Amino acid sequence: MSEGILVAVSARTKPPFRADHVGSLLRPPQLLQARERHAKGEIDEEELRGVEDEAIREVVKLQEDAGLRSATDGELRRASWHMDFIYQLGGVSKVMDSSLKVAFHNEQGEVEFAPPSMRVGERISLEHTIFGEAFRFLRGQVSAATPKLTIPSPSMVHYRGGRASIDAAVYPDIEQFWADLVAAYAEEVRRLGELGCSYLQFDDTSLAYMNDPKQREHVAAIGGDPEHQHEVYIRHINQALAHRPAGMTVTTHMCRGNFRSSWAAEGGYDFVAEALFGELQVDGFFLEYDDERSGTFEPLRFVPKGKQVVLGLVTTKRPQLEDKDVLKRRIEEASRYVELDQLCLSPQCGFSSTVEGNLLTQDEEIAKLRLIVETAEEVWGE
Repeated sequence: MSEGILVAVSARTKPPFRADHVGSLLRPPQLLQARERHAKGEIDEEELRGVEDEAIREVVKLQEDAGLRSATDGELRRASWHMDFIYQLGGVSKVMDSSLKVAFHNEQGEVEFAPPSMRVGERISLEHTIFGEAFRFLRGQVSAATPKLTIPSPSMVHYRGGRASIDAAVYPDIEQFWADLVAAYAEEVRRLGELGCSYLQFDDTSLAYMNDPKQREHVAAIGGDPEHQHEVYIRHINQALAHRPAGMTVTTHMCRGNFRSSWAAEGGYDFVAEALFGELQVDGFFLEYDDERSGTFEPLRFVPKGKQVVLGLVTTKRPQLEDKDVLKRRIEEASRYVELDQLCLSPQCGFSSTVEGNLLTQDEEIAKLRLIVETAEEVWGE
């Protein structure tokens, strides 16, 4: 990339940073072993928490040593990036339903995932600050990095089961469900701000999934409007964030599924782009762009001034390290549609959206994070 381009770029002093990452990181073996022992009743909650605490101390150091300016707890206390949050909402219960199966795909074929389902059987409420203690611990471990908390967006409470998962006796009017859900999220955001959270990320696969015609068929099957469901989701996310604390940066991350190096959906951002980039009131967009499944950069033409786009060019699904020159060329290609000053770089998704993790080692994970930092330094001079 030319010196002329670099001169025009200003330094970023707040998130998202030029080199950033999505959130989840590979679980260390000792943590996986502790979880297994806890499930068998061999260790209690306190002992498991101690193993988690030590693993998080190490993973924060891993991020800071890699040169990242943001740090998460790697989502190490979770089994699932979203359901561990959703099940803590008042009114939501876990349903073990063996008939619910999600088809994930990879280069070798298909992987079937049968996750627990959920049901809204009472009115939605916020009974406690979800992940509040986890964030407080994270904040106490960082030295130079900004602590970032990741939570699923409100859309994810609806997208899994749609109208059928919401008790009609509790919510005969779906708008009342949305009103209660938005109120719970707004209160969660307010409380996180009181805890000192200045970098919050709403993770939302639905907004990327809906670019896939097969996923729009799913939306129709669960009682939604396949042509406009993304607009419904955007409106309610905006309501949840309308009174977020001053000084809190909020981003959203979108991908097409991430389970054991596999994905669930395909398609560029074209179907949702105009509403997504033009209407969603967040400060930045973490976008999956690691291969042809994500489409072209052309939809970025809808990104308005003042919003950041974090290009997920480095895959977490495969261990092979990307070529730095290829990354630079792709950044330059994206800059034809949105200003270089509005761009940042990250992995395309987390490394371990579920406890199982993707098919690479911690050393390979670290190499990819360092590559992102090095590339960002050379492109933006930071």
